[in-house]
Amino acid sequence: MTYKSFFGSFRLLLGIALLGSVVWQIADRIANNLFRPLEYFTYLSIDSTIYAGVVLLISGALLLSHKRETTRVNVIRLGATVAMIVISAGYHLFLGDASGSPLDVGYDWPVLPNLIIHTYGPILVTLDYLLSVKGPKTSLSKAPWLLIFPLIWVTYSMIRGSIDDVWPYWFLNPGEVGVGGVAIYIIGFAIFGLGLGYTLLALRRLIQKITGH
Repeated sequence: MTYKSFFGSFRLLLGIALLGSVVWQIADRIANNLFRPLEYFTYLSIDSTIYAGVVLLISGALLLSHKRETTRVNVIRLGATVAMIVISAGYHLFLGDASGSPLDVGYDWPVLPNLIIHTYGPILVTLDYLLSVKGPKTSLSKAPWLLIFPLIWVTYSMIRGSIDDVWPYWFLNPGEVGVGGVAIYIIGFAIFGLGLGYTLLALRRLIQKITGH
């Protein structure tokens, strides 16, 4: 199997797994009469999973059609990779044992989709980005572009929360952590994400150098 065939197929399968996990969760919520679209699609984990899933499907299809990956596509993949790492870290460090919505008392999220979204997906997306070395040597200066997606999400979440007092996560709710606390968390995650971006780019370029690509 050639490089493009392997990584193209891998991305298609992983993209299907990520998007399929979202569909699975939605179907389960609907079956239990608990699906609240505006709330569900506000979660960064869901938006990031959809983002990464779509990027994987498109980039995988491009590889299978024997098209060369551009720097722009690589930067978009970097953004999706960082987003998945951030939601995994946020989930396991801050949200894993947190209580859910009072409207969901007695409801258990499907286990496998949750694992794919928060654990296995981020790991595999990261490995795909680092090991698919036959592509552009993306400059470290491109890293700040990855902040566009999370900044749009934060802006939307803060505006929506200020209107209807519905917050996707407790650390974005000024009523719980204060305005200063929200700012600290946002800045902290932005610094963490940007640092991840630089680290991933540096590691990928190192692997490219070692493997002669």
